Formats: sequence, structure tokens, C-alpha cells
Amino acid sequence: MAPIEVLFALVLATLVFAYIPGPAVLYIAAQTMSRGRKAGFMAVLGVHLADFVHVLAAAFGLSAIFRHVPELYLAMKLLGAAYLIWLGISFFRRVAPVEVAADVAPRTPMRALADSLAVELLNPKTTIFFVSFLPQFVDPSASLPLWAQFLILGVVVNLLFTSSSILTVLTASYMQAKVAANGAAQRVIRAIGGTILIGLGARIALDRN
Repeated sequence: MAPIEVLFALVLATLVFAYIPGPAVLYIAAQTMSRGRKAGFMAVLGVHLADFVHVLAAAFGLSAIFRHVPELYLAMKLLGAAYLIWLGISFFRRVAPVEVAADVAPRTPMRALADSLAVELLNPKTTIFFVSFLPQFVDPSASLPLWAQFLILGVVVNLLFTSSSILTVLTASYMQAKVAANGAAQRVIRAIGGTILIGLGARIALDRN
């Protein structure tokens, strides 16, 4: 493994990435404000379980496939963007009466988990991030194989990002609780969440990188 000072640099760099609001933070905030705290935590679980899959993909060379088959990268990116836009639109459509909403509520957290897994798994940029970021902190001369170093460092990075995601849920759920008794405000919150998701999807779809 890399020396301790290099690992310290990894932690600092990751914290900078994690705590600057980005698409994942906005996505988790939108899920929390629209569906509640439990759904927010399930969204965090979904995003970071998918990130572990991306760490595995980076460790075992999936990014090389993306470079050699750019059509696959583009297809995954557009699928993820379309799914985000569809989720955003569904937030606008789910303005149900109280009795109907009560029946749906128990399934909402699991739906947030499934949605988050799908969105993050369909984001090839996450694999590209790990394969671009982690090699700066591995040690080719170490006795531990490179793929194992990749996995360990990827877990560390993912856990640090998880801390930011949890803070996002707590902040967003606090804001959501303030307007929980106000039906009109709840509809506005859902509209904001839907707009964020649609905006994220459009941004991904139009991104040429």
C-alpha cells in the first residue's frame, strides 16, 4: 500500500470531493425532501452499493472497455439520464390524496433504494472517476496486488462519500419536517425534487465528456 502520508492525502482529497455539492448530493437531497428521511437513507444505501460495484469495475478494468467501445459508455450514460428524467417526472405526477399516499408510503423507501441503485449503476462516469483518481494512491512496488489496493482504497473513498450523503439526508429531512404539515408546501417540495432530478438527467444527457 501507499505510505501513510499518501493515504492522508487521499482522505483529504476525497473529503473535498465529497463535501462540495455535486450530482449525487443533489439527487439524495431530492429523494429525501420528496420521500422522507427513511427514503433518503435508502437512497444513500443504493447509491453507495452501486459505487462498490463501480469500484470492482474499476479494479478489474471496465473503464478500458468503455474506452474501446465508446458506444457502450454513451448508451449507459443516456439510459441513466433517461431514468433520472423519468423519476423527476414521476415526482410531479405523484400528488395523491392523503389516504392513497398512506397506502404507498411503506413501499417508498424500498423504491428509493431500487431507483438509486439503477441511477448510479447506469452512471459510467463513476467507474471513470475511480479509475482516474485511485491510481495516484496505489504503490506498484507493494506486496499487495494492484487490484487489491484498488479495492481497499475504493472502500475508503466510498465510506468518506457516504458520510457526506448521510449529512445531506439529515439536513434535507430537517427541512422537509418543517413543512410536513403543510400540503401546499409538500407539493412545492416534491416539485423542487422533481425539477432537480430532471435537471440532473438533462445535464448528463447533454454532457459531451
